[in-house]
Amino acid sequence: MSQENKEELQSETQVTKEETPQTNEAAAEAEAIENEFDLLQGEMTSLKDKYARVHADFENIKKRLEKEKYTAVEYANEKFAKDLIPVMDALHMALSSTASIVDSAEHLEKLKEGIELTLKQLTTALEKHGVTMVAHDAPFDPNIHNAIQSVDSDIIDTGQIVQTFQTGYKYKDRPLREAMVVVAN
Repeated sequence: MSQENKEELQSETQVTKEETPQTNEAAAEAEAIENEFDLLQGEMTSLKDKYARVHADFENIKKRLEKEKYTAVEYANEKFAKDLIPVMDALHMALSSTASIVDSAEHLEKLKEGIELTLKQLTTALEKHGVTMVAHDAPFDPNIHNAIQSVDSDIIDTGQIVQTFQTGYKYKDRPLREAMVVVAN
């Protein structure tokens, strides 16, 4: 072999040797990228699964809260109704007690006493739940009073309530029924 051929062969060998490490590095890099891709794909699958579970939990909680809300609204007056049951009992007792009383004067007195106690019991139950009577002695307020008549008066100041025809009621600050009143001019 001539010197030139040897140099040429040597040069080709060097090129081959140089290409081999690059090819090995590229293959190793491709394998590393593929492994990283597989890891990321597995992580993505895991995150999708977690997302699906969290979303399902959220939907279940949302449905449960909706159901609880409707139940709460449906049974919101339960305490109020329970507090009115003793009033009903008192009225039933008043009716049943009339059969045993013979004297009409005594009967009227007992009936009046029973009605007063029942009214007091009902007023207490209503106040317990925020229902109050509109004040009769307060100045006229168009938000809670309905003036059905006005009268001239030298004794009572203008705008003062002279007489109440029908009691008004409020639930907390909202009027349930306006009081029907006569107002002084």
